[in-house]
Amino acid sequence: MSEADEQIAVVQYCELRNLPVFHIPNEGLRSVAEGASLVRQGLRAGVPDLCIPVARGPYHSLYIEMKADGGKPTAKQVEWIWRLREEGMCAYICVGAENAIALIDRYLNL
Repeated sequence: MSEADEQIAVVQYCELRNLPVFHIPNEGLRSVAEGASLVRQGLRAGVPDLCIPVARGPYHSLYIEMKADGGKPTAKQVEWIWRLREEGMCAYICVGAENAIALIDRYLNL
C-alpha cells in the first residue's frame, strides 16, 4: 500500500474508536509565492503527518509520522519527532498502518 493508503487506514481506525485525529498537510507541490505564504502562516517541513490530541500518561498528545514499507524519514522529520518529545509529546515514526494502530493502542493504555 502507498503511504497515503496506510494513513487512511489509521485515520479510519481512529474514527472507529471515536478518537480525535487530524492530518497536518505539509506535502504537495505549490507555487513559490504560495509556498512562501504558507511558511509565513506556520507551515514547517518535517512536521509529523498525524496528531491525536488525547492526553495519556505523561504525554499531552500523540504524533505519528507515517511511512509506507521501505519509506525513510527525512532529517527534518526526525528533528521534529525529537523536538516534540522534548516538549512532552509522544511522537514516533511508524512504518505501515498496522504498526501505527499498535502504537495508538499502547498509547491509549498508558
